[in-house]
Amino acid sequence: MSGEASAPPATSPRAPRPGIQKSSGAVTRKGDRGAKEKPATVLPPVGEEEPKNPEEYQCTGILEVDFAELCTRCGYTDFPKVVTRPRPQTAFAPSASTSEKPTVDDQRLSGSCSLNSLESKYVYFRPTIQVELEPEDKSVKEIYIRGWKVEERILGIFSKCLPSLSQLQAINLWKVGLTDKTLTTFIALLPLCSSTLRKVSLEGNPLPEQSYHKLMAADSTIAHLSLRNNNIDDHGARLLGQALSTLHSCNRTLVSLNLGFNHIGDEGAGYIADGLRLNRSLLWLSLAHNRIQDKGALKLAEVLRPFELTHIEVVERRRLLLEKGSQERSRSPSTSRHGDSKTERDKNQLMGVSSFALVEKDKMQTVKTPKGLGKKKEKSGEVVKKEEKSGPGQSPTQGTPKKEDSAKAGKGKVTIPEQKLSKGKGAKTGSKEKRSILMESEQLVGEATEMVNPLLEPVEHRDGKVFMPGNKVLLHLNLLRNRITEVGLEAFLTVVQYQAQFTKSKSACKGPVGLLWLSLAKNCFSPQCPAYTMIQELMLPRDPINKSKHKEEEPVASCT
Repeated sequence: MSGEASAPPATSPRAPRPGIQKSSGAVTRKGDRGAKEKPATVLPPVGEEEPKNPEEYQCTGILEVDFAELCTRCGYTDFPKVVTRPRPQTAFAPSASTSEKPTVDDQRLSGSCSLNSLESKYVYFRPTIQVELEPEDKSVKEIYIRGWKVEERILGIFSKCLPSLSQLQAINLWKVGLTDKTLTTFIALLPLCSSTLRKVSLEGNPLPEQSYHKLMAADSTIAHLSLRNNNIDDHGARLLGQALSTLHSCNRTLVSLNLGFNHIGDEGAGYIADGLRLNRSLLWLSLAHNRIQDKGALKLAEVLRPFELTHIEVVERRRLLLEKGSQERSRSPSTSRHGDSKTERDKNQLMGVSSFALVEKDKMQTVKTPKGLGKKKEKSGEVVKKEEKSGPGQSPTQGTPKKEDSAKAGKGKVTIPEQKLSKGKGAKTGSKEKRSILMESEQLVGEATEMVNPLLEPVEHRDGKVFMPGNKVLLHLNLLRNRITEVGLEAFLTVVQYQAQFTKSKSACKGPVGLLWLSLAKNCFSPQCPAYTMIQELMLPRDPINKSKHKEEEPVASCT
């Protein structure tokens, strides 16, 4: 009995040997059982390796496939689907009954849910990533995300799959619960994307720190930025105004900025106006549906006509002139002229003329053409001299490729687009939307590699004060539904009268032309107000769309 009792202990170690083989590497050699059971124990490590898999995945450039695969590898079981955005014709179908909307969405998501299921009736409200495709190769052109929270993990997935979209032009995020932290992550994602990405829209995403200005940093490539409905107040406007321009920095890529439906008041409008003093790239600005009153309107109007330079700006201007003069002297092949022209340089620097124009004064007597930017480097001084004669308010012509654009209100980027606008605007853009002007200008803005500081443009001296020509680069200003009265209205009337007279007197000039479209409707004055009526009359012939219609009608009238 005792021997039999001792048997079980002898067999008991043998029974659990398969289990021992799992934990001991030395015992696994004894049989295939250990090798067969090993995969069962490998499953937990596979789960641990899953977060590393997204790094190993090579994106194909097909957003629907890449996003789904990366979400799966990151552990998501339920994630938004990538769907084609409905065409505008569908959205604006006759009657636009609510019953049609689920049908449209059911059609585009028919592969993922049954039309007969109750769930399909609410497909419209499901989180999706809507994309607009290029008609030729079906590549993703625009991305629309609406109404669901985009977390940092999702942005991490986007940072892997969006760079492979070679034709991506715009990202639109509407009410996606952005925070200051996720905005920083989103901004870091943008440089990874294709160089074709030029438009960003962040609407309905109020941020406590209002750090939207980070989208307008010096190295930003965004040309069109929409920040509507973000509760931006005067503090946020101050940051945005500083991003547009300061004494030592300036945004040179942003073409349009939409700040509608925010909480910007007079103080904020003043900050935006300060940003427009030295900015020469922004063509389109909307401050509609804000809280701007007359004080803010006067600030905005002030920078659109000749305005006085502050003491700090005058000091900086003199420094830039001296710096530019020394650079040009070092580049000049002739040293004999330095002594002869020194007194003239010193004298004319006080008159607002660049020293390069003075060094080359002997050469510039007849050249007038603004074309041939690369060929006329040495003769560019002519243009500056000519502009000096024509007066401080004149819009400068394009004499020099990158330096004498100083005459151009420092608008090296936008001057070329303006030439196109003044020439073919009526005929070419009449049948298009106004934003076609911006798109045309944006292409040329991107071509310019350097912009001359606006402080170097020709100035006028009055009563010991220095006046700079106003910002004539801004083409479109929207102040719809603010709190402006007739006091602010009179200030804009003065601006429009000045710009209209300036354009007539310089009709042959191809430089910046000033406002082509100004909206002041729905403010605190009567639509029958004489000043408002006069503004409309003066702006009507400047409107490129109206001008083109008029030109189209002329041949018909002449034939009858």
